Amino acid sequence: MNRRQFALGASSVIASSGFAGDVWAQSPPAWRQLTTEPYRGKQDDISFVTPDIGWYGNGAGKLYRTGDGGETWSLLWEQPGTFIRALGFVDAQNGFLGNVGTNYYPGVTDTNPLYRTRDGGATWTPVVAENIGIVAGICGIDILRERRIFQGELRDAAIIHAAGRVGGSATMLRSLDGGETWRVIDLRPHAGMILDVKFFDADNGLVCAASSQDMTQANAMILRTTDGGATWAEAYRSNRPFENCWKMSFPSRNVGYATVQNYAEGATARVLVKTTDGGATWRELPLIDDTSVREFGVGFVDDNWGWIGSTNTGFETRDGGATWAPVEMGRAVNKIRVVREGGITRAFAIGVNVHRLDVA
Repeated sequence: MNRRQFALGASSVIASSGFAGDVWAQSPPAWRQLTTEPYRGKQDDISFVTPDIGWYGNGAGKLYRTGDGGETWSLLWEQPGTFIRALGFVDAQNGFLGNVGTNYYPGVTDTNPLYRTRDGGATWTPVVAENIGIVAGICGIDILRERRIFQGELRDAAIIHAAGRVGGSATMLRSLDGGETWRVIDLRPHAGMILDVKFFDADNGLVCAASSQDMTQANAMILRTTDGGATWAEAYRSNRPFENCWKMSFPSRNVGYATVQNYAEGATARVLVKTTDGGATWRELPLIDDTSVREFGVGFVDDNWGWIGSTNTGFETRDGGATWAPVEMGRAVNKIRVVREGGITRAFAIGVNVHRLDVA
């Protein structure tokens, strides 16, 4: 998108991008800010198990829960010194909370990288694993629900990965049994930091990363494994310094998107990356030419319709990232979650505030 398109606003860009035939072209659904406790900075993650039941947390160590789709929230848990960076719930009772860890943000004193709840978030206990001491903190949690045959019975199971962190080091916690047991995967030989993680099954997965802990030397990277994290290969690497790969979204098995952050002084071009082969290869797409924009979260309803959160505004695409239009969805949106159940589809976006979009 060029500066003229950006200035014209969403409706003009939609019309010029071939969206006129879309059902939302005349009256697109609007993101609605939800009433939450004020917070000065960027809040990082939100997790829903149904369109109604969800949680969000922030850097003050506060965790909130809703049972009505975000219309009301209650403070469920509070632990000063913990920075809630990532959340992931398997169901209404079982969930995981990632702490960014010490020696990065001021005021963070908690050295436990990952917590588990069995009572819907009312109480949390630190996850224990051999060699967990090398895990400085967590920036992303991925929960993969699947059905397995166990002793002749078909049972629900969950594969959980928790990875981090911004500023380093590059490590990941992995559980194949719903969080009962864990092992640490050391990615420090491959990357300087990890910002997000996504697995499709027990073997095939991806991490958003940066090549170095030193941002002046860092390239944005996506690493890929096909053997459960035993080995890793570069699937994408930018050719510019001062960059990392921040968050990713896969609306389907083959199609995925990831945001690229650029911290180079004076740089204006902002890009994202897209894959159509399940993460094996990626190509860069332009987002906007604007030095004031820094990308954060990304989320898609389907292969074509999705959003990117950024410093001052959000961006929406209806054509698979070919064109983007500005959309009001809050500032510094770090995570976008799409949840479906019983014919209801809702998207939630968390940044400085929490917003909701009723898709269907």
